[in-house]
Amino acid sequence: MIEEGNCPICHNSDFATTWQGRITVVEPDKSFLAKKSGISKEGDYAIRVR
Repeated sequence: MIEEGNCPICHNSDFATTWQGRITVVEPDKSFLAKKSGISKEGDYAIRVR
């Protein structure tokens, strides 16, 4: 997780402060959660569960 600067994946600097968990995607092409979330690159992602 990064706390300041830009996201290395989407290059956005607008980070949410209300995330509630995270997922680690190792093989995005084989991951159900990555596909449902639109994730195409390996990495750690903050998530918000509703």
